[in-house]
Amino acid sequence: MSLFSSSSKRKPGMPFILSLVFIDMFCLGIIIPVLPLLIGTHTTDPQLQAFWYGALVVSYGMMEFFLGPLLGALSDRFGRRPILVLSMFGLAASNFMIGTVESLWMLLFARIIAGVTQSCDAVSNAYAADITPPKDRAKVFGQFGIAFGMGFILGPLVGGWLANISIHMPFYVVGVLALINGLYGLFMLPESLPQEKRSKFSIRRANPLSAFMVLVRRRDIGVLIIVWVLFQLAFAMMIESWVLYTNFRYGWDANMNGIALGCVGIATAVAQGFLMKVLVDRFGEERTVLIGLFTGAVGFTLYGLVPQGWMMFPIILLTIPLYATGPALLAIVSKATKPTEQGLTIGSLMSVRTLMVVIGPAFATGVLGIMAQQVGDLPHSDVRLGVVFFICALLSVVCLLFVYLHLSRLRKASKNVA
Repeated sequence: MSLFSSSSKRKPGMPFILSLVFIDMFCLGIIIPVLPLLIGTHTTDPQLQAFWYGALVVSYGMMEFFLGPLLGALSDRFGRRPILVLSMFGLAASNFMIGTVESLWMLLFARIIAGVTQSCDAVSNAYAADITPPKDRAKVFGQFGIAFGMGFILGPLVGGWLANISIHMPFYVVGVLALINGLYGLFMLPESLPQEKRSKFSIRRANPLSAFMVLVRRRDIGVLIIVWVLFQLAFAMMIESWVLYTNFRYGWDANMNGIALGCVGIATAVAQGFLMKVLVDRFGEERTVLIGLFTGAVGFTLYGLVPQGWMMFPIILLTIPLYATGPALLAIVSKATKPTEQGLTIGSLMSVRTLMVVIGPAFATGVLGIMAQQVGDLPHSDVRLGVVFFICALLSVVCLLFVYLHLSRLRKASKNVA
């Protein structure tokens, strides 16, 4: 069977798409608590460990940022099916490679392959849109959110548990799951985009830098775009430096980090699946953002201060409103955007978020590595190790001020109209 062939007799493949979303997030969730420790088996220098972890995270993010639009454009030209199937095979190959290589340079190469082949979120969404009536798309994208959340909740838990058996075992498990899903897609997945609806390939449409121009033109919500950028930067710094921080300061292993990050996933699900509606109904989107940023500023500060590892868990509970901030910001931007520009604007924000996943870890792991080297033999309770979280808290405070400024301008504008 040709990878580019399809069968109109088969039913559309939402189970494949949902399993792809789940496996992608499950893979990310597994890697977060395990990958820094795997790097630690190749070097005993904390600064080098932080440097190489940052290099692996940044290389993956760069591939996602630059190739995401390219894969989307290729799917418009050649169809969704070949891009999605190749993505699963690439995910399998990269994880099998990570599980077997004995060199940090080969680990870097494997993460680059993963970034090249996994930059297909837009293609997954496009497949779902192709086969779903407009009135049902909100429900389908909600299913995407459930698959995404479950992957992030289960991934760290399973990754930490499997790492107790072998530090390489989590990568083999993800590789097998991706291979099975890729074979299912190869033999069972129909194409969702018919030939008559395909478009010519255009380099201009595949240019990720065009996302910035879309946002620069939005002077009406410029302050909120700044808040979005800074918030995503702080969040990326927190997530990607978490394992190194807890390992350096509290001596946590992959299992403990898996449990903690699973709790973060649960907090995210609670915030976005339940709490956000309560807060928005009671206070509105703008004040929900203020509440989330305030709890984030407090929580980040406490993460950097607490001397005992167990204290991280009650702080996760405290910061649950933080995880409603991103969706609430998107809702505000969406309301201020014309219907004909919704996809372009939201897609541009997602592209910028991907870029922050590149910049945040590069900065955070570098700072943490330098700080770990300077702390040396001092007690692990030394608060200098918490510097990344203090920077995240500062970014949250800046975001708070910008949102307050935006609300003040809106109030003045409404008074002038009245």
